[in-house]
Amino acid sequence: MKKALLTPLVVACCAAPLSHAADQDIDSNAHNWSGSAELGVVSTSGNTDTKNLNGAINLTQETVQWRTDYSLSSLYSSSDSDTTAERYTGSVQANYKFDTQQFWYVRGAYERDRFSGYRSKGSTSTGYGNRFWQHADGSFLEASFGVGYRDFAIAEDSIDGKSDRGNFVRFAGTYENHFTPTSLFHQELNSEISTSGGNTVNESISSLQASIIDNLAMKLSYKIKYTSDVPSDTDTTDTETTASVLYSF
Repeated sequence: MKKALLTPLVVACCAAPLSHAADQDIDSNAHNWSGSAELGVVSTSGNTDTKNLNGAINLTQETVQWRTDYSLSSLYSSSDSDTTAERYTGSVQANYKFDTQQFWYVRGAYERDRFSGYRSKGSTSTGYGNRFWQHADGSFLEASFGVGYRDFAIAEDSIDGKSDRGNFVRFAGTYENHFTPTSLFHQELNSEISTSGGNTVNESISSLQASIIDNLAMKLSYKIKYTSDVPSDTDTTDTETTASVLYSF
């Protein structure tokens, strides 16, 4: 049953971006890409207490019927030639738009963090979303609800010995407010609640962004992530405070 749920979600998530090709026949803006790349310094507390470098790339492709978001990020730190933090994450979310507000999404996410107690974290989910309002300047409020399946594979050297695999319910919300043409506030809230006795994962990401010149901006971000039941010798709460330079295109 779990494989039956996981397989179509993965196929749909991979196939959805390909549907853009079909949209090109009816949409003159089929190549309407936007995105950003950032590089900065991060101060972390929780499972790792370090100062290090992080990078991220975010892309969005918008067509008449689809809005697809791609995200990649990495975090790496070393001290006295020893790696103290190493994490790589990626996600793809394809949103099929019923109209200017309502959409159905399919999402896939993967994380590999050497210091989380898990060998890897993967999930797929699908559900309904609504962009309640969007202003001409780009400000918007969006929320979604869905279900999914995840596989949090326990690290091989962990004494806990049992991975967290099963279904979950997902709630997500995004708010973005452009105070001026050169500054904005962004807030994300995500919650995944296990329906099979596993973890509840809550995450909040807040950021402020101000333009320096042209497409360059300074970005301040604060992230807090809570995992209810973690492997031994790891903390339930991780935080990150980031100051980075961001290039938008």
